[in-house]
Amino acid sequence: MESHPQGDRSAVEARFAEVFAHLGFITSYARHRGARDADAIAGEAMAIAWRRLADVPVDDSRPWLINTVRNLLLAERRREPATGSQSLANLELEAPLEPLPPELELDPELAAGLRALSEEYREALLLIAWDDLTPAQAARSLGMSRTAFRVRLHRARRRLTDELAAQSYISPVSPQQTNWRQT
Repeated sequence: MESHPQGDRSAVEARFAEVFAHLGFITSYARHRGARDADAIAGEAMAIAWRRLADVPVDDSRPWLINTVRNLLLAERRREPATGSQSLANLELEAPLEPLPPELELDPELAAGLRALSEEYREALLLIAWDDLTPAQAARSLGMSRTAFRVRLHRARRRLTDELAAQSYISPVSPQQTNWRQT
């Protein structure tokens, strides 16, 4: 059977259009993770996605794109002599040029609690809460099993709760309080 080159090309372009639809998402992801030039990082991630389109999952490309952006961010940190030896958790982020809309600003106490967490725990919470991924998608984006991610997420939630309670921002959950999982 003879394949039609124009049909193959339009199928590839349509597939890439599905991936490219997440450009705003990964630009935002890069910006929230402290990229010096989030647009450039997102553009490079899209260029990689174009070259490796066969490797990008068809069902949901966001975890694959997040993993690519994370690798680009880590490479960016390694290239910078002043910050190359620092983890992402210890970097001082520059203030955004434009103030964030009020709905995107974090409560100062919550921001302090998140900063107190390890990089791995903070990333687990942000993938779920900020980037709106499911635990399965977040696990894929980090290259780990669902079970391992769920354990990390549970520990991250517990540590954040403990951190906020230690700073007197919230009261710890007592046996008399309703467990959110049971409601």
